[in-house]
Amino acid sequence: MVKFFYLGDDNIHQAAAYLAGIMTHYGIPFDRVDSDSPPPAGFLETEYAAYVLSDYPAKNFGPAEWEHLVRCVKNGSGLLMLGGWESFHGRLGEYHDSPLADVLPVEMLAEDDRRNYSQPVFVVPTPGNETHPILAGLPWHTPPGIGGFNAVRPKENAEVLLEGVRLELKMLKNETPESPTAFRVELQETSPLLVLGKYGRGNVGAFASDVAPHWAGGFVDWGKKRITQEIPGAGFIEIGEDYAKFFRNLLVWAKPEHEA
Repeated sequence: MVKFFYLGDDNIHQAAAYLAGIMTHYGIPFDRVDSDSPPPAGFLETEYAAYVLSDYPAKNFGPAEWEHLVRCVKNGSGLLMLGGWESFHGRLGEYHDSPLADVLPVEMLAEDDRRNYSQPVFVVPTPGNETHPILAGLPWHTPPGIGGFNAVRPKENAEVLLEGVRLELKMLKNETPESPTAFRVELQETSPLLVLGKYGRGNVGAFASDVAPHWAGGFVDWGKKRITQEIPGAGFIEIGEDYAKFFRNLLVWAKPEHEA
């Protein structure tokens, strides 16, 4: 089946509007389910091109749903997990103790992994990866900033494509009232943000920040051009063109090769 199955991000009138709007804009067909609902009837009989989990509680899956999802990915369906309070471990996601712990390309913490920052964390490609199909053609010389992410560790043989570079900006004390304001920027840490891998025949990816505010921060406005996209039955979104292109590229990468 060429469709994506998108699980989570509250509902189409809230956070899900962002990714749903991007998929609608680029003509990517999808089905979806809200964060407070289990997979619908028919889930076990359908093998989607790829699955996207974003702020979707692990408790919504039963044993049969887990078995089906893992089998689909092993057979070639893509799988993406996007960050949030109910992704990875998060506040309530708790995927560290689920069958996806073996499937995803990252090791998850067994405790709250949410990291929130008042100053931007910049999204930066790892050296030599600017031409990867997910990143190619995007203006990484002006990296976007996010407000938070889930702390994860890449597994052995996984590919880290993006890092979060956390800087701290400090205003220095002026020598005199007439002195120009001066600042000092200090590097605090770098953290994996986009990690890619394989499980069986399926492409698997973990993007540790969110597609939607608040964690997405200024990322949603990345790009000189603006996109306004109507979402059937759910209003519209206004986003930056390069933000939209990035997530479009990530979705296309996740699909089976014969459906790319």
